[in-house]
Amino acid sequence: MSKLSILLVDDHPVVREGYRRLLESQPGYEIVAEADDAMTAYQAYKKAQPDVVIMDLSLPGAGGLEAVRHIKQWDKHARILVFTMHANTAFALKAFEAGAMGYITKSSDASELIRAVAIVARGGRALSDDIAHAVAAERLASGRLPTDELSPRETEILRLVASGRTTEEIADLLNLSSKTVQNYHYQIKSKIGARTDAHLVWLAMAAGLVSANGPVERA
Repeated sequence: MSKLSILLVDDHPVVREGYRRLLESQPGYEIVAEADDAMTAYQAYKKAQPDVVIMDLSLPGAGGLEAVRHIKQWDKHARILVFTMHANTAFALKAFEAGAMGYITKSSDASELIRAVAIVARGGRALSDDIAHAVAAERLASGRLPTDELSPRETEILRLVASGRTTEEIADLLNLSSKTVQNYHYQIKSKIGARTDAHLVWLAMAAGLVSANGPVERA
């Protein structure tokens, strides 16, 4: 059975060593490359092509968000987990918009990081408990949500999009044409003010439309 290859990006060598030991203590996990800044991370990704990238945001020079964006430009299928000290939803949203598939804070238990790596490796989205709670708090504080304006059909299509379904899959499930699904997708983004598909997913998460048992999971 092949091992899960990981690129570890953090600008502190001692910190990287600690996380390397933690991750490689798990059966089937292997650190195949390390980097300490955005450019080195991009170069290491191209060379090693790991299954998962664990990315800090606080890097010297161009930060982790730029590294995420750059890697995703080169490989749209890259699976990147942000692991950072920034415990706020604004950074988390920007990370998802840049192309990250998970966001875990460094105040989380080690078990959360291990589980998040597994979630992202299989194509899911992961949030640590503190960020998930912050999203829920924002939802309560804001009162009415943008998604409240959606029709039942639009809500279901949003849920399917946020769950990672393709246009063709949604069309088959709802007995619609692909063109109709694409039109709904555009209308939903316009109606709830989503700038990108990543923002669309974030709003679906905030509204609780995606189950923790689906592709968007609590770590």
